[in-house]
Amino acid sequence: MILKFKTTALFFVLFSVLVSCTSSSKIIYLQKAATSNSNDERISYEPVLQSDDLLSIIVTAQNPESTIPFNLPQIQGNYQIENNQNSITTYLIDNEGQIDFPVIGKVTLAGLPRREANKKLETLVSDYIKNPVINLRILNFKISVLGEVNRPGSFVIQSERITLFEALAKASDLTIYGLRSNILIVRETDGVKKYQHVDITQSDFVNSPYYYLSQNDVVIVNPNKTKINAAAVGPNTTVILSSVSLLITLAVLLFKK
Repeated sequence: MILKFKTTALFFVLFSVLVSCTSSSKIIYLQKAATSNSNDERISYEPVLQSDDLLSIIVTAQNPESTIPFNLPQIQGNYQIENNQNSITTYLIDNEGQIDFPVIGKVTLAGLPRREANKKLETLVSDYIKNPVINLRILNFKISVLGEVNRPGSFVIQSERITLFEALAKASDLTIYGLRSNILIVRETDGVKKYQHVDITQSDFVNSPYYYLSQNDVVIVNPNKTKINAAAVGPNTTVILSSVSLLITLAVLLFKK
């Protein structure tokens, strides 16, 4: 009876070492945020237009008839947003960063923040209309979240502004195996892909230029060591534990002699 008790105790001690508890510092988001110095500078974000952006551009003015040449009939473009079919006029920014706008012709918009693109179009249209107002929206603003999250996938964003935390929330948060201290963000700027690793356990992450995501960003959550080790062991876990138990039993018997 005593031998059995010792064997069981040794087994549970070894098992506890193998599956030792993870430090909370690897799990908690924005640590020490409550005691960190606040940043009084307001962080503003505005999307920058790029190739393959699909735009809705509507021109309005005091004289509605004067805007007709700039607003193509809605039946010429259909774009589906979250399973709702909407008849809207759309303009796709081509590989050269341009759109073909009515009356004006080719206009380069890629590389401009949305507000500057609005002003540029207003300036061009003002040659034909008095005090025009431009309403420009990005219709295919989306981000993708992959890896150790509960619901990976691509998500269309209506507001044109989303934080990394909001993106992770759309993916139903990280799994317990997600590596929170080293999340990879893939971002394309002017045709060049950039890779940035961020640590969302640190409170100063909110001041990072990657706190707000850009359209078409890809967020990759890598697995932590626990998940990697588990993948390496795989289906052999039961066999290994049984072998360890057997070795402990034999060791106890030998030492007892």
